[in-house]
Amino acid sequence: MSVTLDLSRTSAPAPKAPVNLSGLTRAGLRQALIDADICPPEKAKMRASQVWSWIHHYGVTDFAAMTNIARTAQDAMAAAFTLARPEIVERQVSNDGTRKWLIRTAPGIEIETVYIPDVGRAGALCVSSQVGCTLNCTFCHTGTQKLVRNLTAAEIVAQVQVARDDLGEWPSPKEDRRLSNIVFMGMGEPLYNLDHVSDAIDIISDNEGIALSRRRITVSTSGVVPQLDALGTRTQAMLAISLHATNDELRDVLVPLNKKYNLEALMDGIRAYPGISNARRVTFEYVMLKGVNDSPDEARALLKLIEGVPAKVNLIPFNPWPGTDYECSDWKTIERFAAILNKAGYASPIRTPRGRDILAACGQLKSESEKVRASTLRKAEQAAA
Repeated sequence: MSVTLDLSRTSAPAPKAPVNLSGLTRAGLRQALIDADICPPEKAKMRASQVWSWIHHYGVTDFAAMTNIARTAQDAMAAAFTLARPEIVERQVSNDGTRKWLIRTAPGIEIETVYIPDVGRAGALCVSSQVGCTLNCTFCHTGTQKLVRNLTAAEIVAQVQVARDDLGEWPSPKEDRRLSNIVFMGMGEPLYNLDHVSDAIDIISDNEGIALSRRRITVSTSGVVPQLDALGTRTQAMLAISLHATNDELRDVLVPLNKKYNLEALMDGIRAYPGISNARRVTFEYVMLKGVNDSPDEARALLKLIEGVPAKVNLIPFNPWPGTDYECSDWKTIERFAAILNKAGYASPIRTPRGRDILAACGQLKSESEKVRASTLRKAEQAAA
């Protein structure tokens, strides 16, 4: 017989953290100001517009910096809300200029965010949507780490803010941006956190704030088919598919989600994605695994699978991690694979591995931080013995 101990009468509730205004949509911000009696409803739209500009265009973290807002309103907002950035636990810079931040947004909640220069128009930020992952893709180290929880919109937007702080991009530049693209390709499956991802995209793309075009925001999914239409309708983001195999038997192994939503269902969902066109192509991501999925026959099977879909194919050299059984295809094999796709009219760039020396490459996120924490824990245990 099992017994559950009820501590509800003896444990005091944890104090509620103040709301970070950075994670609220325009509508949410207006309502928050009304609910906190910062301003009456008839003035909330104007006040919210002022606050929005200070947060998302100028990047301020102190209400006292909002010089066109009365001191009494500044103090009231400071008492009710926060603009604080999360803690940067570690910042690393690769030999190739890639930057990686280990960010702690709450006790026990750590995520990694990577800025890759010379990607997209100028540079791309790879953001996480969950702490950990549930997908268990066998070639991906990130996928071996257990899911802790979804990130909030504020925690997603904070990753962009941290990168822009470091890159010196406040106020939001109209031209010559260093951070020109956002890719939801970090930790987690974005379509399992669509509400917060959608709100974050609304915030990031707003023309009076960070002002990144939705066409420069890409959401990558392993194939949560029922959410594809909602993703396109709600966000108008560019779609990327973590594909990696051309038949169900192999994809069941590489991407276990395929057992739930097979390739036929996935391709049907992709063909129905809102806004898909030659100007808004789908990106298929295909990791190159030696002797697994890299043969000319696989390249031809890939062409057959995506036939008729406005698309490009990113070929990703496998990034090794400790304990993996996979190896990266050799360069000639990758080039031969790309040539077959190119000949059929599909752009198929080979993604140059970036940030491998700081474990910031595709599929490597958070592994190094977990290793460091484990090492620190062992040292502490030894010292206490």
